[in-house]
Amino acid sequence: MVTFTKPFISTEELAAVLQVDPSTVRRWRTAQPLQGPPFINLSERVTVYSTEDVQHWLTARRIVPGVAN
Repeated sequence: MVTFTKPFISTEELAAVLQVDPSTVRRWRTAQPLQGPPFINLSERVTVYSTEDVQHWLTARRIVPGVAN
């Protein structure tokens, strides 16, 4: 799993961790229904992600082949 050194990360940092383009992360925030990990709008132009929320989001999407759902 990913180890974070800060309590909050930016859209660009999240995109780098997930190996997607930052525009993908931004699209998740505007999709209906919302997609991606929970986010915090600090202002109209600043959005951050709690690294704890990101960890939970990633864990919830983890699929182990061969294990019944």
